[in-house]
Amino acid sequence: MRRWRRLLADEREAALVYRELAQRREGEEREILLGLAEAEERHAAYWERRLGERAGRPRRATPRARLVGVLARWFGWVFVLALIEQAERRSLADPDADVPEAMLADERIHGEVVRGLAARGRARMSGTLRAAVFGINDGLVSNIALVLGVIGGGAGTVTILLTGLSGLLAGALSMAAGEFISVSSQREMLAASKPDEAAKAAVPLLDVDANELALVYRARGMSAEEAERRADAVLRHGSVGARSDNPRSHGAEVVGSATGAASSSFAFFSVGAVIPVLPFLFGVEGVAAVAVAAVLTGMALMLTGGAVAVLSGGPPLRRALRQLAIGTAAAMATYLLGTAFDAAIG
Repeated sequence: MRRWRRLLADEREAALVYRELAQRREGEEREILLGLAEAEERHAAYWERRLGERAGRPRRATPRARLVGVLARWFGWVFVLALIEQAERRSLADPDADVPEAMLADERIHGEVVRGLAARGRARMSGTLRAAVFGINDGLVSNIALVLGVIGGGAGTVTILLTGLSGLLAGALSMAAGEFISVSSQREMLAASKPDEAAKAAVPLLDVDANELALVYRARGMSAEEAERRADAVLRHGSVGARSDNPRSHGAEVVGSATGAASSSFAFFSVGAVIPVLPFLFGVEGVAAVAVAAVLTGMALMLTGGAVAVLSGGPPLRRALRQLAIGTAAAMATYLLGTAFDAAIG
């Protein structure tokens, strides 16, 4: 009875979570999430029938369900879906013996639905996520390495602070400039790949018996058969029509704004780079300042690594430790270099 009541509570909670997420979406995604909520409520009804009078009254939203709502508001629904995806995977790996096979099959399908929704969200936020992770991580690693390098060389507090703030500004500007040039170049290359409008206007004048229209489609990535079918259809209608003939014609929208990418990179790098300098900004000196800077940076590195792991469906602890190890190796290398330099000139 206790196991069944726990399973009932889990199904009720899952339905609440999906409905909480659905309230923050619209259109097709909202309908999918409501469909998942209805399926979980159907499972809950199964356990209610088995328990009968012992099922107990439906509970209000549990702390976990309310926490999911908060996470959805503050961190985005993709982050929450990634957590649900991992929870579904764990429950399927070690299912309860009392759960019917049909219900397990339902949950497996639900896992694929959640995976599909999460993939949609990841695709939309991939550019922002890349800028955030790379920016914060670069700021953390480069500035803690820079700060520890001058500390190893015997620099005083003023020099350390100036070095750290200079590294923050120089790195943020470099990241912003690099992103601006990179995105601008991508947009220019995509624009150069768009079909020539004058060539579209020439379609009605083509020689139907001997034309190179199919070659145009093959050059854009279509197979020979598909290109022939498309060319025949275009020639029959006498125009290309509203549909884009270039499968990459919407790439500029995917790439995004050069100014937006530059601003994001500047901001994210600055957030990461300021963390190693914080204790020195607040007047902490000596070994205490180094220890605080190292701890803060290590925590931030693990947080970024773990967040990326959750969003990508990987193991958070392993990714967090990997991020920490990389940052520690870079910082130790520059600290040893500074120590060696101090010893050489001493």
